Amino acid sequence: MLAKLTSKNQLTLPKKALAALGPVSHFEIAVDGDRLILTPAHLDRLEAVRRHIAALGITEEDITQAVKEARAEIRAEAGHKR
Repeated sequence: MLAKLTSKNQLTLPKKALAALGPVSHFEIAVDGDRLILTPAHLDRLEAVRRHIAALGITEEDITQAVKEARAEIRAEAGHKR
C-alpha cells in the first residue's frame, strides 16, 4: 500500500490499513533508519499515568527540579571523566 505525503507534510493513510487496526486516532512515531514506524497510541494509558503521578502528589515543579538535578549530575560526571 502507498500513502501520500501532502505539501503540508500530512500523511494520508489508506482506509484498508486503518481498518485492520480498528479504531485509532493517534499514533506514536519512531524513526528507524530510513523508516517511519507508526504504532497506535493508547491515550487512555497516558491519562492513567498522569492520574497515578497526581495521586502520588508529584507536581510539575517536582519533575522540573528532578530533571535539573539529573542534568547537573550528568554534567558533573562528564567533567570527572575528562
